[in-house]
Amino acid sequence: MLGSVILAASRSDKMRRLVSAAPVTKQVVDRFIPGETVDAVVPIVQEAVASGLELTMDVVGEDITTPEQAAAARDAYLELIDRLKVLGHGTKAEMSVKLSMFGQALEGGHELALANVRPVVEAAAAIGTTVTLDAEDHTTLDSMFAIHEELRKDFPQTGCVIQSYLFRTEDDARRLAAAGSRVRLVKGAYKEPASVAYQDKADIDKAYVRVLRILMEGDGYPMVGSHDPRLVAIAQELAHRAGRKLDDYEFQMLYGIRSDEHHRLAAEGHRMRVYTAYGTDWYGYFMRRLAEKPANLLFFFRSMLTKG
Repeated sequence: MLGSVILAASRSDKMRRLVSAAPVTKQVVDRFIPGETVDAVVPIVQEAVASGLELTMDVVGEDITTPEQAAAARDAYLELIDRLKVLGHGTKAEMSVKLSMFGQALEGGHELALANVRPVVEAAAAIGTTVTLDAEDHTTLDSMFAIHEELRKDFPQTGCVIQSYLFRTEDDARRLAAAGSRVRLVKGAYKEPASVAYQDKADIDKAYVRVLRILMEGDGYPMVGSHDPRLVAIAQELAHRAGRKLDDYEFQMLYGIRSDEHHRLAAEGHRMRVYTAYGTDWYGYFMRRLAEKPANLLFFFRSMLTKG
């Protein structure tokens, strides 16, 4: 119920004005979305790389309604890649993309999204990095996986995301845990029906561990997307049991959340990648994160108080 209300608010111009005007909003947004332009995030990239971290960059922008907007999203990523090339940080920063931003939900969206994302993947490969396709709600996944498979024919390093709360994910993990694959595992935060997804947190966590074991025991490259200390510890143990070295998998966490843990893991020799979103459409991104999991609201404000 609350998620639906927040999601409706994300599409309301009136609510946009009210939320944007609230003093606390800027404080929260600035903590989790470090800028609106490439120029604004360059210092973030440089600081992260200098401290031993890696990044995955997300140019925020959702609710794409026209092919022109989808093309603009493509161009925004190409601008980012050009800047990373100049900085010489191509090997330290990859891109995360949502295919909805590339037109997936429009008429002929599957072909349109593939046509728009391909030049981004090509440009990323040219500077020594790659792209990961983010998972969205369950109705989009067959298209996402098909695009992922198509892109990997020419760019096998292209990654994808799977979500532990979906019933289908264990089968997806077995299929994807092959040599050369890159798979990020997250719990999942979209509002999904009980017919396709676990609803209880304990069940989701148990599924996360089952899927993580499949990935760690497979031949691909697992990317552990979680801030949960217990799951981070379990991931380390599963990696050890599977005989993986520290550079045979990585951890991924959001910018602005548990920053101390980012640096602790990196100092221990783990590959630690920070998911860093930026762009002018911060409102839609921010409200959607709250809609996907309204408990994030309390989490965000607690993070503001702890500053770590």
